[in-house]
Amino acid sequence: MGEVRKLQKKLRQIENLEIKISLTPEEKIKVSKKAELRSRLAELLLQLSGPQQTQGIVGKEEDKMKRQVEEVTEQHVGHRPALKIAREERRENEASDGNQTDGRGETNLPVSLTEEEQEDAEFRSRKQTWEKAKFRLRALEGHSDIITCAVAVDNLVISGSRDTTVKVWHVPTATEQRNLGGHSGGVTCLCAPPPESCRRLARAFDLADKERFVLSGSTDCCVKIWALSSGQCVKSIYTFNAVTSLCFIPEGEGFIVTGSDAGKLQVWSWSSLENWLSVNAHLDAVTTLQSHGPLVFSGSAEGSVCVWEVCDEGPEPLRRLHLWGPEVTGCGGEDGLNGRLVLSPRGDRVFLSCGKASIRILNWRTGVMTRLANHSSTAGVTDCVNQIPGLLIASCFDLANGESTINLFSLPQCKYLVSLTSSDLPRILCFAAWLTASGDHRWVTGGRDLIVWEQLPGTFKKRGDVTVRRDRRLEDCILESDRDSEDDRSEDDADDEDATTQDAPETEEPASSSWLRCVLQ
Repeated sequence: MGEVRKLQKKLRQIENLEIKISLTPEEKIKVSKKAELRSRLAELLLQLSGPQQTQGIVGKEEDKMKRQVEEVTEQHVGHRPALKIAREERRENEASDGNQTDGRGETNLPVSLTEEEQEDAEFRSRKQTWEKAKFRLRALEGHSDIITCAVAVDNLVISGSRDTTVKVWHVPTATEQRNLGGHSGGVTCLCAPPPESCRRLARAFDLADKERFVLSGSTDCCVKIWALSSGQCVKSIYTFNAVTSLCFIPEGEGFIVTGSDAGKLQVWSWSSLENWLSVNAHLDAVTTLQSHGPLVFSGSAEGSVCVWEVCDEGPEPLRRLHLWGPEVTGCGGEDGLNGRLVLSPRGDRVFLSCGKASIRILNWRTGVMTRLANHSSTAGVTDCVNQIPGLLIASCFDLANGESTINLFSLPQCKYLVSLTSSDLPRILCFAAWLTASGDHRWVTGGRDLIVWEQLPGTFKKRGDVTVRRDRRLEDCILESDRDSEDDRSEDDADDEDATTQDAPETEEPASSSWLRCVLQ
């Protein structure tokens, strides 16, 4: 396994190098070895995985094994507990005794079912629905560099790029509506305040009540507030630090929260734009900020997560409740991380993606960590995680074959549903999701390309449409404790050994900060 770990780390570094604007001669040589390293990794994984795995399988055998994984089957019950099988058989018997069905053919469950059984039935129904889902992809062309962030407002998608621009897209027609050029550095983050907060600011600027605003943060140390109807920058805040993340607090009169590349957290009044708080919250760049009710969650490149309480009264708008370091979250170290912690809170849990194969789940009140498998081997990289009602959505990039995938999990159970992929889908570095007026899903993913995912009715499928599949290996995975396992320790040992190899340049930066430094360049 030692050589496998080394190859995976090298491929992580190469993938992060490829999103840089320019490469040194040494870096170009390293990137040129990607195909060779990937082929070698494939051979090793084939030897280690056995006939039931697909990681690293090449040629005709690869196609054969992939078909085995992609088959959606209900016959694979041998891995399920006997109690669960018996419960399902009992439900089937009850259904055959005269249970009514709705117009979609779904059984209306008896009231006598326990809460656990009802949740299990809801999950099976949701799984069947997603197995039949169909998406069509449309590329939005216009950015000249990596897309780092995206948000949705009604029928508009707003994207930010390292090319210093913010673009507004009309999704139904897939056309660029506005090009908001005003930053002098790469755009790193975006945020769309809710309509009520927008109305308050619109009145202050003598604009229509229906005006919507979007906030953009950049490496030029500025946060800009844009009016979407006109594309004008109505206000700019100079923060004295490269802005790496931001969010909006709607409580009270509203606040803008920004995170910097040095770990500083700043809070700004929405009405006066005055600085109300400036605190050194983290030891490294604040890569993620999320407002969730009366709480704000911040995450840093070094792997720490901080929970803040919004205070309506008092001299400071935020009060720190908890700080969990990388030794708790498991997101620290130099074991191939991309240096960009992303979080998504839900109740007492915070879902974390930090460039590893699994999603970390932190109970922010107790510090208890669990892991949810997002890839069937350590060759997977999780770049972003997000939520919409009933769904946890996570991106996954396979270092072994270069395949990019979106995995869906049912909430609150965190049970795997399906995987979505398409040919030549690039690595997904940012994600936004929303529902249309008809209830269909519409998503946008960014990275090398900006792509809209549009859910379509019916069963007709065109070449290039999204493939929906189920990976049995993820299907059988359950939440597990995040205690330091033997695999984790062996990975760390392999990384330590790899750090001394001759082919790594002496000036090479730690992998844990490479993604962010690439974006900031």
